[in-house]
Amino acid sequence: MKKLESREDIELLVNSFYAKVVKDETIGFFFKDVVNVNWDKHLPKMYTFWETILFGQMSYKGNPMQMHFPINEIKAMEKHHFAKWLELWKQTIEENFEGENASSAITKSENIANLMAYKMEMARKN
Repeated sequence: MKKLESREDIELLVNSFYAKVVKDETIGFFFKDVVNVNWDKHLPKMYTFWETILFGQMSYKGNPMQMHFPINEIKAMEKHHFAKWLELWKQTIEENFEGENASSAITKSENIANLMAYKMEMARKN
């Protein structure tokens, strides 16, 4: 196991994570059918997002919450979807990394998943 400490580590984490996501029956369809994600654009954004979250690089510019509202309108993004996202994320971290940043990536992802699940639910009620 290695420490999560570089852009290259984040790229490994994100790539490994999304390899699981697209195969997953619970959430993969969001990426393949609902959005049809352009991976050449999406992955670099995710590298930068997590680099900002974990290393304080301040290189990510964007509003991830806002990007998910239109998806939520097409197909409800519910708590169980975020729970699966979180499960796959934690699994990927635990398979590849250890240490403070790995723990932080799990804690921060839990906060993100809980907030996004709540915001998506509230958006559907309005």
